[in-house]
Amino acid sequence: MSLDAASADAYGAALSGADHGEIFLEETSWTSARLEDGRVQDVGAGADRGLGLRLLIHNGRDVETYFASGPEMTPEAAARLRAGLPVPLGAPPKFGPVQERRARPRIDPALVPLERKVAVLRALDRAVRAEFPSVRQVTVSYGDRVKRTRVVHSGGGDARQAIVATLVRVSVVAEKDGRLQTGLETVGAQRGFELTEDGECLAAARRAAARAIAKLAAPKARAGEMPVVLSSSAGGTFIHEAIGHSLEADAVQEGSSPAYRGALGKAVAHEGITVVDDPTLPFQRGSFFFDDEGVPAAPTALVERGVLKGYLHDRASALREDRVSNGHGRRESYSERPLPRMSNLYVAPGPDDPAAIVRGLKKGLLVTRMGGGQVNTATGEFVFEVDEGFWVENGTVRHLVRDANLLGVGPEVLRQIERVGWDVGWGIGTCGKEGQNVPVSDGQPTMLLPKVVVGGSHED
Repeated sequence: MSLDAASADAYGAALSGADHGEIFLEETSWTSARLEDGRVQDVGAGADRGLGLRLLIHNGRDVETYFASGPEMTPEAAARLRAGLPVPLGAPPKFGPVQERRARPRIDPALVPLERKVAVLRALDRAVRAEFPSVRQVTVSYGDRVKRTRVVHSGGGDARQAIVATLVRVSVVAEKDGRLQTGLETVGAQRGFELTEDGECLAAARRAAARAIAKLAAPKARAGEMPVVLSSSAGGTFIHEAIGHSLEADAVQEGSSPAYRGALGKAVAHEGITVVDDPTLPFQRGSFFFDDEGVPAAPTALVERGVLKGYLHDRASALREDRVSNGHGRRESYSERPLPRMSNLYVAPGPDDPAAIVRGLKKGLLVTRMGGGQVNTATGEFVFEVDEGFWVENGTVRHLVRDANLLGVGPEVLRQIERVGWDVGWGIGTCGKEGQNVPVSDGQPTMLLPKVVVGGSHED
């Protein structure tokens, strides 16, 4: 199947005259609901559609970007947008066969009534309150999204895909003597409504409630520099912030990631660390068949056994270096230009027994669940919240702690990592950059960080 002649002429003319150009067409539909203390607070459903046209001109020193978007999805609309861009026309590209991939969920959420989705939230709320009567507040939310995109680009490609994603979030607040603690769990994947039917959401709700209640009796974390074991169950927030953003090619090229500029082929981490970004992983929240510039998805090795091997490129950053994009151009919607972004970033498993890593900890913190985090790519400084952590002495887990966070400098900590487990655990999230949010997953094995600053209390 190829473009018909009329569409090929219109799209070809719109894309001509540039070193690279793409037309991004998108149709998205979604539903959402939120239940708080047993009452429906918000429900919503909507749809959006539109077209974005971008042209890139390599002027020898940098890449000039011309972008326009609108709500119509026709070749004629692309031609009108092109007429408003100050780029002379040139020879139109010749288009090859259409490439098309579609996610096929077991239960299409678009066919499930909103009442049934709200019923899932009510069931989770009732289950938590019945099992944990001391909780003060329960908030449960649901969201699904069906996104269909098409990218026609000047390389002659016509890439089409459909992706379905579903997410359930449970937040529990517990109170004792005026002190509040929270527990939060999120279940999400590129799956349909079947995500809600296998017991995973109920198990997550129970974990959130149990954690909130347990933290009420937990002492504050000890503050100071100490060894930290990051369990695989903590997910990959650490690696996402400590190195992921810093290896997005635009940050390197703009000079806001100086630690990794000019470092290809050099050691940037402990030799046991291999970092991969892989958008082809089945069901992961950050996966796709094609990126938002029409490049087929493929895994990208960023660090191999401690040595920096590459960066995450979109077409613009690749064009600046006269190279080919490795398929990490992502955008929030048709009205935004693509940027180099992570998808499913993870640290590959190592040789060590995770339980032995914990047993080898004399005095320090075991982190089993991370909260939010952020990084300054210019300095590498990071800070992470610890949602669940335990004090360990002589290899024995002593007790839960609360109100901890981790502070450090990513490049330094990565070089100091001493042990890497053979297990890998995943976390999911939404990554923000330049005002655009995209879904991601992050993974890591259990790892020993021998020297990290822990923020907490100075009391013994």
